[in-house]
Amino acid sequence: MKVQGKVILVTGAGGGIGGEVVLELLARGAKVAAVDLREKGLQKLKERLGDKAKSLTTHTANTTDRNAAAKLPDEVIKAQGQIDGLINVAGIIQPFIKINDLDFDDIERVMNVNFYGTLNMTKAFLPHLLKRPDAHIANVSSMGGFLPVPGQSVYGASKAAVKLLTEGLYAELLDTNVRVSVIFPGATATNITENSGVKAPNVSEADIKKQSAMMLSPQKAAKIIVDGIEKNKLQIFTGKDSNMMNILYRLNPTFATKFITKQMKSLLG
Repeated sequence: MKVQGKVILVTGAGGGIGGEVVLELLARGAKVAAVDLREKGLQKLKERLGDKAKSLTTHTANTTDRNAAAKLPDEVIKAQGQIDGLINVAGIIQPFIKINDLDFDDIERVMNVNFYGTLNMTKAFLPHLLKRPDAHIANVSSMGGFLPVPGQSVYGASKAAVKLLTEGLYAELLDTNVRVSVIFPGATATNITENSGVKAPNVSEADIKKQSAMMLSPQKAAKIIVDGIEKNKLQIFTGKDSNMMNILYRLNPTFATKFITKQMKSLLG
């Protein structure tokens, strides 16, 4: 779906990849309904845009609340006149600990935001998208959605659920006007740890700088995502690490799992 002239909703729009996706869409001539849990993030987004914010509307909502999600289509259509696309970016990670040590409250929170938030928004907007001549749904999974990552196992499970939900949706909508994409970001330089309310891993400053230098910028990730949507790709991989680990895990899942476990060992202690 070409985004120019389309109205597209983006969740998690208050920062990180979501905020950059908003900017990329606007730069390509789309109109955007930006949704985030925090009003502060949406206000900062508007401040970044300045006079260019005329094609943007902002909507504060908790996507884990099914009733709140159900009210959004009417709100967005009233503000923008139509809705042509949905990009579910909002997501959080879990504390960097093993399943045995992970509280059920943290487990439920991660599943609610990552899986049910995505499902709630998809269910709310799909009936409206089916009425449009050309529409698109894109859901952000993760590299951890196809590759087991120790210390992020429940996060990975939530993102694997998003992967299969989205791929199933793609199959169900093949004979309709709605195209579907699932996005697999690799390591990206965002504040997801802080925004998730999770304590950062105990690593040295030198290691942090090294890791940050290897991460994809959210701006580049956003460009890859919107490029993939415009090409109607089913799977969109952002970052060389995501591409590489996808291939490696398909070829040799045991080796790939041991490789990523070795990488995560310093974080888990």
